[in-house]
Amino acid sequence: MRIARFSIDGNVAFGAVEGDPTGPGGLDGLVLDIIKGIPFADFELSGTKVPLDKVRLLPPVLPNKVVAIGRNYPAHAAELGNEVPAAPWAFFKPSTSVIGPGDPIVYPTFSSEVHHEAELAVVISRLCREVPRERVKDVILGFTCANDVTARDTQRTEKQWARAKGFDSSCPLGPWIETSLDLAAASDLAITATVNGELRQAGRSSEMINSIEDLIVNITEAMTLLPGDVLLTGTPAGVGPLHPGDEVAVSIEGIGTLTNKVISRG
Repeated sequence: MRIARFSIDGNVAFGAVEGDPTGPGGLDGLVLDIIKGIPFADFELSGTKVPLDKVRLLPPVLPNKVVAIGRNYPAHAAELGNEVPAAPWAFFKPSTSVIGPGDPIVYPTFSSEVHHEAELAVVISRLCREVPRERVKDVILGFTCANDVTARDTQRTEKQWARAKGFDSSCPLGPWIETSLDLAAASDLAITATVNGELRQAGRSSEMINSIEDLIVNITEAMTLLPGDVLLTGTPAGVGPLHPGDEVAVSIEGIGTLTNKVISRG
């Protein structure tokens, strides 16, 4: 099931996406069956359906926190001249950094070198801590596309990555949550990023140093994850600059495409 979060006539709801977004019609003809309740608990489909083109897609979740992993792909670490860390290297992106499909990435005034980073994102389904490896599958609601937008010059000059990775609009998520992928499938998905239609990044989630299971075990040793929290699993090689006016699209096999345009502030 694909679960989207959307607004229509001033109301916000979740809905199950019906139709095939990879077909010749693309998003045309897709409909949303409105969910009774929320996807983090038992829910039913209402049978009330609205065309996707009549709603505004929102970030598929509003996470309490986004836990992101740095340098989890060897080729990406190498392209920036960094060593591969001995253990998962976690950092946070605040909830205020999250935007949805079609929302603008606002170029920060303190940076002149902003990069895209296409990533597979994991959405947590339930409150969990100290998750054993064999139970990781039980705490995952599904997967979505993410763009870990980064002020690269600021990242180089500031020891903490809070501003470089956490500025407003630096965490596009979407277009929906794909719940039908199991861990085996999610561990080998094609991940790409294009800028103005030009291919920039092309990798596979199988290139990760630390697997999804590794990451969730490691993170929950230290902290409680809440329903709707998001884990960004790292980016493959090919990161590069974004400029106002650019359109960046992150596509992940079996999930969909997340597209955002870059604008100047003010």
